[in-house]
Formats: sequence, structure tokens, C-alpha cells
Amino acid sequence: MKQRSTKAGPIGVFDSGYGGLTILEKIREVLPEYDYIYLGDNARAPYGTRSFELVYKFTLEAVKFLFDQGCHMVILACNTASAKALRSIQQRDLPLIDSNRRVLGVIRPTVEAVGDLTKSGYVGVMATSGTIISKSYPLEVAKLFPEISVFGQACPMWVPLVENHEFDKPGADYFVKKDINRLLSQNDKIDAIILGCTHYPLLLSKIRAYTPNHIRIIPQGDYIARSLKDYLARHPEMEANCAKHGDCTFLTTESVDKFKESAELFLGIPIEVKQVVLD
Repeated sequence: MKQRSTKAGPIGVFDSGYGGLTILEKIREVLPEYDYIYLGDNARAPYGTRSFELVYKFTLEAVKFLFDQGCHMVILACNTASAKALRSIQQRDLPLIDSNRRVLGVIRPTVEAVGDLTKSGYVGVMATSGTIISKSYPLEVAKLFPEISVFGQACPMWVPLVENHEFDKPGADYFVKKDINRLLSQNDKIDAIILGCTHYPLLLSKIRAYTPNHIRIIPQGDYIARSLKDYLARHPEMEANCAKHGDCTFLTTESVDKFKESAELFLGIPIEVKQVVLD
């Protein structure tokens, strides 16, 4: 086990691509005083169709990298990484790396909010194939709300639409409408839909256009941000290890210019970006 660093550091936010920027944006709205490092493994995205073993390998490399940058806490702002790698990293790797550091995911905080968001007790999840296959959402919901039924629908084209800046184009309508109809055909009592991928908020206007008005759409950002604020309040020892200068650093494993263009589209502000290599 490595010796614990006592120097305060930034909060790490990791995603396979750009979707985690929607989480980072909400976190910074709620907790603007903290420092952050955002790392996008864009060169190896998307993770959604990759094996459990490869997602775990890539995610662990990213977590170790962020720890080396001084992070005491890393948020996996990626549902696929949370579904396929989080538990292994928490249980197997953290005790060997540094048991005082933390890696948190986005699935549990989202699930914790579900009980207040459905009246019928029937909830849909739209996510990548990897997240749906993992059954992470039904398993987590069953732990907290065994009375709630969960129905999943993989949306394999949604991430490519976002990553290729087609999310607001007419071509996206076909895929969004088709996948929503497939989900709702599973059960007509569904009254809440979790967007189980951090890319999907970019498609929110189209999702709402093809979803009946009585169904609540649940993007994750607000719930993750509130959960992190609560976590830091309950763990003052971890909060003390988080630097507070209001700084944010953006890193990518792909082209700086490509990341900068896409990230600025997501965030609506100019940013500086640095390219890094994970191994």
C-alpha cells in the first residue's frame, strides 16, 4: 500500500468521452469552490460495447492516473465504468493502492432518488448496451426499493450521435423515437425514465418530444451533485483533502483540438485542454 498523501488535491471526474461533462457541470454548480480534474478517455471511447475486463482495465488506469495527479477522490462519471468496474476497484484495488482514497460511481446516487420519482412503481432505464447487460440498475433498485420494477432498453446509437455532434440534428429523431417506443412497449405503467448514460442529457429535448407528458425524465447530473455534497458533509476527513481554489483542469487521451471543440459545445464556455497518455 502506498503512503497516504496529506496534501489536499482536486476531485477527479472521469468519463470514457464527453458525457461526464454534463455531470461535472452540475457538480460545479453545486460545489463551485472545489478544484477538479476532468479526464476523458476519448481515444478509447465508447466503452458501452466493450467487455467487462477491458472496461475495468481502462477505468483502473484512469483512476490510478488521477490519483497520481493528487486526487483523493475520483467520480466515475460514466455509467458503463460504474457498472463494469466500480465494485472491483473499490473492493480489490483501493486496499492495495490507498485505503483512504475513494472512487464513487453514478448509479447508486441515481437509484437513491428513484423512490421519490415514480408513483406507479414501474421505471425505465435507457443506457448503453454494457450498462443494460450488467443489470446494475435493476440490482441496485432491488436493494433499496424491492417493490419497484425496472425495465431496460439499450440505445446503441445515442452515444455516437452525441459524440459526433448529431444530437440536435433531424437524423437523431429516428433513433430516439425508436428506442423510447421499444422501452415503453415493455410495460405501459412506466412513469419515470432514468437516462442511464451521462451523454443522454444532450438529447433531452428530443427525448421529451417522443415521451408522453406524464412520464418523468431523470437526467443524472443534479442527483450526482447533491449526493457528492452530502457525501462530503458526512465525511469531513475526505472533504479536508479536497483543494478549494475553484480551478478546473481538462485532460483527454485524444486530440486536444477535437476535445476542446466538443467540450466547449457541451459546457458553453472556452476551456484549455491537455493531452495525456494512460497505461
